[in-house]
Amino acid sequence: MTVTKLKERKPPMSSMKIDHEAIKNLAALLNETGLTEIEIAEGDKRVRVTKTPAPVQAYAPVAAPQAAAPAAAPAASGKVVATAPENHPGVVKSPMVGTAYMGPDPASPKFITKGATVKVGDTLLIIEAMKVMNPIPAPDAGVIEAVLISDGQPVEYGEALLVIK
Repeated sequence: MTVTKLKERKPPMSSMKIDHEAIKNLAALLNETGLTEIEIAEGDKRVRVTKTPAPVQAYAPVAAPQAAAPAAAPAASGKVVATAPENHPGVVKSPMVGTAYMGPDPASPKFITKGATVKVGDTLLIIEAMKVMNPIPAPDAGVIEAVLISDGQPVEYGEALLVIK
């Protein structure tokens, strides 16, 4: 079909009687159901009601001011105390915003625990973003030194999740 034929098939607006009450009812139905579009047809007449969802505004959480971390000091053995986990070279950071889950479901065992050995590519956790479960693979082999988040916790892009030593 061509556009010309489509235009020929549509009734002229002047001959179409508009049922304002039906449109109000459809708009109310959109609000009740959370839908953004609904269409009804009767014979060759069609009415479509659409609603543009309100834009989602994301606000960055305001972090409470933290006291400055003391400089690394030599321990009794003369070794320097390790850096903060966020600054560790083996830190795994979140590649996206979402909700972190430590296992495939609440009844299953966690993918990793502190002290566990992982290989490159092993699933460390899952981040749910926009109803999609995204497995986060181990970038390096090693031992899980620290798990910095809890199961079901919201995470931000670039947030430190765990440390592999």
